[in-house]
Amino acid sequence: MKNLFKGFSIKEVIIISVLVLFLLGVAYYQFVDSPVRSSLENAASEKSSLNTEMTAVKAKIAQLERMKNEIDNIQATGAYAKMPSYDNSKEVYKLLNDVLGDMGYTITFSDHVKNGDIVRWNITLSFTAPDRATVKKVMKDIAASNYRCLISDMSLTPVTGKTLSANSISVTASITFYETMVGATTNQGING
Repeated sequence: MKNLFKGFSIKEVIIISVLVLFLLGVAYYQFVDSPVRSSLENAASEKSSLNTEMTAVKAKIAQLERMKNEIDNIQATGAYAKMPSYDNSKEVYKLLNDVLGDMGYTITFSDHVKNGDIVRWNITLSFTAPDRATVKKVMKDIAASNYRCLISDMSLTPVTGKTLSANSISVTASITFYETMVGATTNQGING
């Protein structure tokens, strides 16, 4: 070591040593400390992002569990309707004919309307029932059928007299049947 600093004064040796220590400190900061700090900050940021994502995933899992439990409960009670593949028209005609039987009825069909994989099919049903119990049974049979549907805009009008307790009741209802394109063999006759 003495030969290395031979020819330098003590003051110069101290200055060179301080300069070497300074350069080592700068090199350590530039090539070790700064990259490690940057990596730690990136890891902390990624950890925070992953925690946020994990919270969202846990919420989604909880929601899916609730939905699964609800589906299991509905299936256990038998109060669910399947969503048939498009075109289920023949089965719907048969259902309506079976439910309405020999009552005088008219059915007005609209076009099928597609939205994504879901197909809606609106119909307007008009019939004359002998009493309120028959109206209730018809609507319950349609709603409880094996086909997903929504009954809306229903109106009851007495055929004779001013009250619904009259012998005959005229009924008009809008019914929307739902079908899916999953497993469908055709898409003819669909708007949208």
